[in-house]
Amino acid sequence: MTIRQRILKAIYPLFLYYKSKNTGKKVLTNDQLTRPNVSFYSLSTPLNGGTILPFEKLKGKKVLLVNTASDCGYTPQYEALQKLQEQFINQLVIIAFPSNDFQQQEKGTDGDIAVFCKTNYGINFPIAKKCIVRGSDKNNVYKFLSESKFNGWNDQEPTWNFAKYLVDENGILLNYFDPSVSPLDSILISALKE
Repeated sequence: MTIRQRILKAIYPLFLYYKSKNTGKKVLTNDQLTRPNVSFYSLSTPLNGGTILPFEKLKGKKVLLVNTASDCGYTPQYEALQKLQEQFINQLVIIAFPSNDFQQQEKGTDGDIAVFCKTNYGINFPIAKKCIVRGSDKNNVYKFLSESKFNGWNDQEPTWNFAKYLVDENGILLNYFDPSVSPLDSILISALKE
């Protein structure tokens, strides 16, 4: 962990408090349970170890998809994501999507990212290959998550690193959570328990 990363980890609680008070906690919800126009289970993603994760293997579980970065003020959310994964081990799959979309905060290779996550946060949930999550070149998973023509209702792209999208057991996109919503926030926990 670099000195900058250690400092960010140490001040993270203050950072999160400040962000939540000054920018609010943006949460979008699919109240109508609008079904997607494209099946979530038709998607797949390459993992950073070289294998492919077909989403059809995720049927019957909720899935939390998070765009991540190793050098961001929100990076300590990796710890909370791991705790969340352990708390809901039989009901939830978390997938991290490292991206360098915001101010060059994910400069490492896929191998560097995997070592960083395992060494510093004990991550044991899937980590995708580094990808683009915003704009016209975003990967297919993020096209599904942030374009209503695919998911049926939501056009919100990630506003920063550690934005979260929750898909239910039937492949319906339920929620978008802004980065300021901690993985252990009661808002997110409630959505997982529904």
